[in-house]
Amino acid sequence: MKLRMLAGVCTLVIAGGLSACSSSDASGGSDGGATTIDVWLMRDSVSARFQKEFVQGFRAAHPDIEVKVQIQEWDGIGEKVTAALASNEAPDVIETGNTQVAQFAQSGGLLDLSDKVDELGGGDWLRGLAEPGAYEGKQYGIPYYAANRVVIYRTDLFRKAGVDPAAIKTRDQWIAATEKLNKGGTQGIYLPGQTWYALAGFIWDEGGDLAERSGDSWEGTLDTPEALRGMDFYKKLQALGKGPRDSDEAEPPQAEVMAKGQVAQIISTPGGANVVIESNPELKGRLGFFPIPGKTADRPGSVFIGGSDLVVPAASGKQDAAFTFIKELTGDAWQRKLAVAMSYVPNKTTLADAVASDPGTAAMAAGAAVGRATPNTPAWAAVEAKNPIKDYMTAVLTGSDAGAEAAKASESITEAMRSGS
Repeated sequence: MKLRMLAGVCTLVIAGGLSACSSSDASGGSDGGATTIDVWLMRDSVSARFQKEFVQGFRAAHPDIEVKVQIQEWDGIGEKVTAALASNEAPDVIETGNTQVAQFAQSGGLLDLSDKVDELGGGDWLRGLAEPGAYEGKQYGIPYYAANRVVIYRTDLFRKAGVDPAAIKTRDQWIAATEKLNKGGTQGIYLPGQTWYALAGFIWDEGGDLAERSGDSWEGTLDTPEALRGMDFYKKLQALGKGPRDSDEAEPPQAEVMAKGQVAQIISTPGGANVVIESNPELKGRLGFFPIPGKTADRPGSVFIGGSDLVVPAASGKQDAAFTFIKELTGDAWQRKLAVAMSYVPNKTTLADAVASDPGTAAMAAGAAVGRATPNTPAWAAVEAKNPIKDYMTAVLTGSDAGAEAAKASESITEAMRSGS
């Protein structure tokens, strides 16, 4: 699932090689000539500078493969991929949002890559990319890159209130600090009432989930004791500011609200800081980042991980070459370079040190290590289409009984997932 946009991407044509394929296998080579594969990458997944560096490196390492990459737009990509997988003209590699893999795998249109997991170092993959890349016990999506939310804070307001952000390691400490910040004309935190991705993290920290599988079906689980504790924490935190209870972070754009100067914290991807500064240049140098705190000091809070996986259509006749492309782009060397170039979280927990010098991305990487994704089923799309979670949150924040509202929302989730399966 895509969390944010980055600039500077154009169509990429790569010449490279594959030493492992022969003229008689599925890689598409013939008579000693180059194998050509088609790759779909999404808008803003790589910059022009990274493109150039990768082109040169891939060409040097693999002189017998030609790779033609087409940049795709996020808008409408689900329908386009579905149509391509059902045709005889599918590309050989596709970048897809991590939470979309199950939808495409359910159709039978993706190649099972389970036997490649060990070769790719899958034991170190981020859970929030690897788990949604699997479906029915088989690995179809190979983790590519990740992004997630952190706390963006005003360094000057923290200093004025006597709050040390480095000392905020637990949710209780976060509440105490936010209470100190929430005085006078300053909002301790601007947290709209329907920021359901943040709620999901609090629920996961409590040991609950948004929905769980029961036999062959899925059921909403917002009414479990664990999920209710997550909502209770959300309610306490949301009350320490003036965020609207009936909208999410996009209405109005929370970065623009923070730019007005009276907000000490928001929950956002680090790129939100750039929007704040663009709206109010006086805040340049006054913004910092820390991971969303967890229940205990030994680990940060769980976060929803957005990002991408790479998949191979089952109809591809050049699967060996396609795998070589994926192995290169998701390997440690290029993952480190991609993370630095694009401020992404690398696909493995063991590569987090690659972004240690970038405060925002380093905070993301810390949270990503314990990150999760939405329930891994194609039916979840039907839930987000109606999104009863948002209505549930507003109802609780405006005084309705949490248990009763959670039961109603859970039933709505169950019904949506049944209709969407």
